[in-house]
Amino acid sequence: MKDATRTIITWFAKKILKKYQPVIVGVTGSFGKTSTKDAITLVLRKRYRVRGSQKNYNNEFGVPLTIIGAESGGRSPMRWLGIFLRATALMLRKKRSYPEVLVLEMGADRPGDIGYLVELAPCHIGVVTAVGPVHLEFFGTQEKITKEKSVMVRHLAKDALAVLNADDRAVYAMREKTKATVVTYGFSGHAEVRALELEREDKNLKAHAMRFKLQTEAATVPVALYNLLGKHQVYPVLAAAAVGKALGMNLVDIAGALAHYTPPRGRMRLLDGIKNTLLIDDTYNASYESTLGALEALSYMHVGTQSRKVAVLGDMLELGTTSKEAHVAIGAYVAQHGVNLLLTVGSLAKSIAVSAKESGMPEDHIFSFDTAEAAGKFLQKRMREGDVALLKGSQGMHIEKVVKEVMAEPLRAGELLVRQGKEWQ
Repeated sequence: MKDATRTIITWFAKKILKKYQPVIVGVTGSFGKTSTKDAITLVLRKRYRVRGSQKNYNNEFGVPLTIIGAESGGRSPMRWLGIFLRATALMLRKKRSYPEVLVLEMGADRPGDIGYLVELAPCHIGVVTAVGPVHLEFFGTQEKITKEKSVMVRHLAKDALAVLNADDRAVYAMREKTKATVVTYGFSGHAEVRALELEREDKNLKAHAMRFKLQTEAATVPVALYNLLGKHQVYPVLAAAAVGKALGMNLVDIAGALAHYTPPRGRMRLLDGIKNTLLIDDTYNASYESTLGALEALSYMHVGTQSRKVAVLGDMLELGTTSKEAHVAIGAYVAQHGVNLLLTVGSLAKSIAVSAKESGMPEDHIFSFDTAEAAGKFLQKRMREGDVALLKGSQGMHIEKVVKEVMAEPLRAGELLVRQGKEWQ
């Protein structure tokens, strides 16, 4: 049933692309894909009819469903029949409202995944965000991950465009592996679309902004991003600026669109917490690099003299042979960068706790739990007014359950948090 369904929706998706000929922007990378996809979609909406992938629709089911413009049918044959009928209607009668641009997130859990997706939906613009040691249990080495992600740029035609992160060594090297025109983005001096003079602005506990100058070879404009905390959160908007510019938009319009950018759910999203606290919800997933970036952002936060910086960290999964080393390094960083209270969740994250203690963090400031539910109940009792809490872990750890325990409006969990659908309960 599953294989047959995939074959059918893939066939429909290819036929729809052939009929409507939209510009296809593909986005891949070890992390930052969803934020980048959302930022690109936001910018392009200023000029084009555009559709971006919904939810985590970045695989052999999600990509064709995005092309069709439908949500998954799950286990319901009738819902899948409705999707097939919708796709048939798109093929039989051309709809003027069909998107001019599709922004497709393309993920890779195993070798060959990107190749399958770009064969289904060949890209006019290919964006690669970053490469890191994720899914190592399936790829074995980071070199194999890099090779898989590079399929995005290697498949591009000569008249296409590769948009590459200039600050990621592995991604920047991909400029040598494509026939397409290359545009780079980042903070480095050699980036063609770059951020200059980055400043963080904290007016109070719940009002934050990042400001910088967006520069290309032709112009420079100021950009303000509201409710963003970390430098790593700027990369998606730089990629979006590069794509917008490539599709004929001017920097003023791009900057105006970016002023409305909000991180996706579970990606450094700021939420009100109980007892007048602030939560940094980064629970969608966790790699070593993204955890380090989140902790760096927490270290820049200002709290009152009676308030604390709290880190709730779950296991970082699928790191292969680097897992122990990565968890130990995170623990040392926590101890050395002003975290006042550390909660870990899961067996692997216990290494974070041990490392934090060995690196000088007081033992009575460190607590380890087997489940997110237990950590959430504990944190609910321990939170103080003015605290700032970062909550992060791999998908399998469900740290969003901790967020739900300490958020000010738990009845809005379905709207504000990740993994709140029936399939996750």
